[in-house]
Amino acid sequence: MNKFLNLLILVSLTLITHLSFSQSATDTTTSVNLLEFKNAQANLDSLLNEWYVKNAIANDSIYRSSRGLEHYTKVADSIIIERLNKIPTSIQMSFNSDVRKWLDLYLKSGEYVMPTLLGLSQYYYPIFDEIFDANGIPLELKHLAVVESALNPQAVSPAGATGIWQFMFSTGKMYGLNINTLIDERKDPYTATLAAAKLFKELYRIYGDWMLAIAAYNCGPGNVTRALSRAGEGANYWDIYNFLPVETRGYIPAFVAMTYLMTYSNEHNFYPVKITLPMYSDTVIVTEKLHMKQVAEVLSLSLEELRDMNPQYKKDLIPGNTDKCYLRLPFQKANLFASLSDSIYHYKDSIYLNTVKVKTPTTVAATKYIASTSTSTYTEKTEKVEKEETPCDVGNLVGKTELIYTVKSGDTYGFIANWYNVSTTELKCWNNTTSNKLSIGDKIIVYVPTKKLTTYKTIDNLTFDQKQALTSDEIIKKSPTKLDETYIYYTIKSGDLISTIAAKYDGVTEADIKKLNAFTDSDVRRLQIGQVIKIKKK
Repeated sequence: MNKFLNLLILVSLTLITHLSFSQSATDTTTSVNLLEFKNAQANLDSLLNEWYVKNAIANDSIYRSSRGLEHYTKVADSIIIERLNKIPTSIQMSFNSDVRKWLDLYLKSGEYVMPTLLGLSQYYYPIFDEIFDANGIPLELKHLAVVESALNPQAVSPAGATGIWQFMFSTGKMYGLNINTLIDERKDPYTATLAAAKLFKELYRIYGDWMLAIAAYNCGPGNVTRALSRAGEGANYWDIYNFLPVETRGYIPAFVAMTYLMTYSNEHNFYPVKITLPMYSDTVIVTEKLHMKQVAEVLSLSLEELRDMNPQYKKDLIPGNTDKCYLRLPFQKANLFASLSDSIYHYKDSIYLNTVKVKTPTTVAATKYIASTSTSTYTEKTEKVEKEETPCDVGNLVGKTELIYTVKSGDTYGFIANWYNVSTTELKCWNNTTSNKLSIGDKIIVYVPTKKLTTYKTIDNLTFDQKQALTSDEIIKKSPTKLDETYIYYTIKSGDLISTIAAKYDGVTEADIKKLNAFTDSDVRRLQIGQVIKIKKK
């Protein structure tokens, strides 16, 4: 069975939580409608998408059992009841024939479904646990996300419910989720889980019973309240079972069955597949308009991985200039983003953000409105207003010659400063600007040592990669070659920062490393793979 079919089965199990059950007027047990189950398998396009199929699961980790269905040995009801009672939860995990039918269904299809769910849960469950614990929500409610969406943040139901927690548009807005042309926080595992926690707390406040709160999450508090009224005072979920909408009758049994199976997966020989999402990540705040391709290319991340970690951005565009936006990154890349943020924001911005730089002339025409002495009307008067010069200390230019550099695709002030071995502040001063904006074709003034004029002249004709390599070579050449046994020598690797290197050695601080290697702030930002630095032994 191929990967696509594996996930087809997985998502089908999500859909059948909303299918009808055949019922008898005198018998409250249910049976799975196999015909509807088959129909659901044929109509999964609304929940399947490129993110889920291509990226979530590592290609070499698709679970294939050579044991057939040997793992499906029917476990006695008494054992299941005993195991459910051992789950440390305040939710009453009742077991009956309804739960048994759901459990059997999951077990029979579980050879391909459960390893995928277990793999995804390793990434998403820690997020749910932290948020639910902080809000006083029973941690077992995290298993509802499996029933709701098969842990797929891109899931969209035929009715429009979206994300891991399947919020409708109006409900998402009600609980503070940002939904607009560029952002849909229903797809963000963090903000959506916060909203789900708020909703769960509100429903529990109404009913004082977690099973009723879960039922209300599925079908709305109005349906649950009407069912309670029909069942009589003091009724619980199972008392109102027959008065609930048909799809909600299977919701709680499916939740109990999935809670059991996710908790006791090892007892049924189910083990997680490898997933591509990083186990350790961090969040950075985006304060300007930013495209994911800018981040991916500067930080050497795959665009797909970045999308997987930030599914709330619908068009790869992060409107940090207008919205409060966060970006989730692999842990080491988050630190790197902080140190390279200026370069990232302006990397190929004219391409990815369609920005256009407007040159400000030395003198501009300004229109002032002045009151006429004879009437109460206003007349226009156009006059020349001198542009206020930006104060700038250009420093000592003795022994230096002016060069003109032409801005090309991908250039930023930070990159240009590194290539010419000057500071960004100097570069902006020489060009009388405080802006970070650059456009292709801009002419940038830079002062270089006259003795090295010929070398620096060649930079304007190099490709971007050649200029980056030139900078790297120069830095690596400065690495210590004579080893002193009184020091430890460390070779820079991909993703390294001074802070992360210092953390590897007890008693060593960032300041120690900077002082020992005579690093300036610019040197720290320009660490290169292969560069060797000294660490003082403690």
